Amino acid sequence: MITVWLLLLLVLANGAPVVAARLLQHRFSAPVDGGLRLWDGQPLLGRSKTWRGLVAGLLSCTVFAPVMGLSVSFGVVFAALALGGDLLSSFIKRRMALEPSARASGLDQLPESVLPVAYAWWQLDFPLWQAIGVVLLFVTANMVFSPLLYQLGIRSRTLTTEVPAPGEV
Repeated sequence: MITVWLLLLLVLANGAPVVAARLLQHRFSAPVDGGLRLWDGQPLLGRSKTWRGLVAGLLSCTVFAPVMGLSVSFGVVFAALALGGDLLSSFIKRRMALEPSARASGLDQLPESVLPVAYAWWQLDFPLWQAIGVVLLFVTANMVFSPLLYQLGIRSRTLTTEVPAPGEV
């Protein structure tokens, strides 16, 4: 059952920012990096990484962890690691000069799943093969369903990237 709970938490951490963007449109969409550009001329993270998304991901895991029999603090740390992994992949993608929301198979899924699942494995003491299975299931599902969500219009690049960064008007 732990596999299902961890997959659900990963989906919540990953999906809540998308849902929040759909519901709130451009409200609370300030980019986490404040529009900062680094030595390479690329944004630190990009406009699609917003405070709205971070709060949505953190809240969703924090609220649902106790429903799954896990502590609130577990939900907070799990979400922070998942979202931190997502920010790390965005940082790397900007260094590679990829646009926000550009697909980078593996890089889009591994940091945001390996970090929180490793934490869960350490905290909850379940078999390593099961932790690896959770990561592989998440990566596979994300690679299959994310493009489908774009095609169906459920995910939209415009919702997260229309707000110009400072100095880009």
